[in-house]
Amino acid sequence: MNSPRTSVLAAGAAVVTVAAWASAFVSIRSAGEAYSPGALALGRLLTGAVALGILCLVRREGWPPRAARPGIAASGVLWFGFYMVALNWGEQEVDAGTAALVVNIGPLLIALLGARFLGDRLPPRLLAGMAVSFAGAVTVGLSMSGGGGSSLLGVALCLLAAVAYAGGVVAQKPALGHASALQVTTSGCLVGAVMCLPFAGQLAHEAADAPLSATLNMVYLGVVPTALAFTTWAYALARTTAGRMGATTYAVPALVVLMSWLALGEVPGPLTLAGGALCLAGVAVSRSRPPRATAERQPEEADVSA
Repeated sequence: MNSPRTSVLAAGAAVVTVAAWASAFVSIRSAGEAYSPGALALGRLLTGAVALGILCLVRREGWPPRAARPGIAASGVLWFGFYMVALNWGEQEVDAGTAALVVNIGPLLIALLGARFLGDRLPPRLLAGMAVSFAGAVTVGLSMSGGGGSSLLGVALCLLAAVAYAGGVVAQKPALGHASALQVTTSGCLVGAVMCLPFAGQLAHEAADAPLSATLNMVYLGVVPTALAFTTWAYALARTTAGRMGATTYAVPALVVLMSWLALGEVPGPLTLAGGALCLAGVAVSRSRPPRATAERQPEEADVSA
């Protein structure tokens, strides 16, 4: 069973992940004006790989063990590669509210896939919290939607991104039993970058004409939401179930609303604020435990709920 200190550290790692991933939506919107979906994904992954590679050298981390490599390869292709390209493309086709709504089926898929392939339990409070948060995500999506101009292609791309996200998380979980969070994240990022190499020509061409602000946003995406946040995610995921970590990310839409308000001057309406509050409430419910369950919880659940 994890120590109280480890649980606190894992909780902090989850908070860092959620905040960084929420900020990515603002940066993707800005950088996406100058970079195409594939070029933006490749630039982000290359930046992340460099940052993570330097950290691995400093910490003298070797290559991950052979037993971890299948999960790393699968998560690298699905989550670091396919997900980023599909999400970048999808957000160019639909408004932010619709994209957030569709992608936020990801935690539901994670819980179901985790139960099927990882043997994760689906306690009633987790299911109840996910239902509340999903209702909040729907509310946020409806409040931010732009009046029916959504592209069917964009919705399909966001749906594919959500499926790839869920599959990547479930594939990554077993790998964390054999390798460190830093090894898994660095190797996954490298796999994703290799997958996106066909976009290298686009990246070089677009970088020459892109404004500095767009390029800085791309670098930020690589360093913070990728190198930092994917590592803190892996650290926390190694200490909890995939379903419980997936439910934590329901807080992202609420933070996106706040960050868009502060960074872009988009003042949220009452319905948006209500949806954000539901997202946070659902996370609180999903991470809570019955008073008598604390002493009986299994080692895999002594996680980020401290």
